[in-house]
Amino acid sequence: MNVAIVGLGLMGGSLALSLKKLTFIDSVVGSDHNKEHIKDALKLGLVNEIVKFEEIKKCDVIFLAIPVNGVISALKDLRDISQDTTIIDLGSTKELIVSSVPHAIRKNFVAAHPMTGTENFGPQAAIEELYNNQSVVLCDLEDSGELQRKTARKIFKALGMKKYFMRSHEHDRHAAFISHMPHAISFSIANTVMKQENKHNILALAAGGFRSMSRLAKSSPRMWEDIFKQNKSNLLEAIELFEGELSELKKSIQNDEWEKVNKTMENGNGLHDILD
Repeated sequence: MNVAIVGLGLMGGSLALSLKKLTFIDSVVGSDHNKEHIKDALKLGLVNEIVKFEEIKKCDVIFLAIPVNGVISALKDLRDISQDTTIIDLGSTKELIVSSVPHAIRKNFVAAHPMTGTENFGPQAAIEELYNNQSVVLCDLEDSGELQRKTARKIFKALGMKKYFMRSHEHDRHAAFISHMPHAISFSIANTVMKQENKHNILALAAGGFRSMSRLAKSSPRMWEDIFKQNKSNLLEAIELFEGELSELKKSIQNDEWEKVNKTMENGNGLHDILD
């Protein structure tokens, strides 16, 4: 099986490293519009070679590890691929992508979102085990061809991923709560401190709690602007619900309702009874 990866940043680069270890993968080639990414990917040995976009159409599997708008644009240029080719996108939002797939290649297409990553980006951020033991959401899989469904399942199983299935609109709403809203909050926390006159003294006290809360603010602004834009309505709903929770906690603190404050935090502890 020959695989092409379009986009050689954190997600694409990490995927390349893992795929090269699989016995049923014969070659992994890459494509990227960023010349520096191409140089770094070759230097780091992420892919066997860099090819032009037209050449990736000859591969059995094409991964699109690029922002949502890039995925939509690339799909239009892939309308003439073989019916046996499998296209798998790794976009962070799914509904707009799925609705934009040209009818001629809908059977070729598998909408996937690996629920993994770090706050770093670019080829140098690639990690070989990034996908191992992580979750991947496959959306609207019943609309993909049988060969494409089997191919995607085989690859993600070989990567050691836990597979979940849902509709694309469900995925986008869920992702707003567990990924997109936390990023929005992290950027806001970082900016709150950065706007203080004595920010350097404040940051001198930064320990594990602050670093954990602000870690996501290191993420690519360009990429997250795209994600916020594509999932605007779901993100706004999640932010508004969060603001309601924060407002209730603020009110309890203002009114010295410490039992209520304690109960709010105790309820929050319950999250990790589910996660752990």
